[in-house]
Amino acid sequence: MATLYVQNVPNDLYEALRRQAQQNHRSIASEVMSLLEVNVATAQELKSRRDFVRRLGRVQSGKGTAAGPFPSSEEMQREDRRR
Repeated sequence: MATLYVQNVPNDLYEALRRQAQQNHRSIASEVMSLLEVNVATAQELKSRRDFVRRLGRVQSGKGTAAGPFPSSEEMQREDRRR
């Protein structure tokens, strides 16, 4: 695992980080790791996001992955109205 050193952190930013770590019952190092995990996307996370956006696009366009042998809701409504 890599080690990261950060120099020249402004005092007000460091104090805000220290307070946040204290509120979350973490060390400053653990708080920084948590912030990095939430805010920096890995290659795997970016791929997952792209896949999600593709699936969302299919849903929004009305094209499901597999419609199956069942009629659409529009077809079912039209059939009911014809009765």
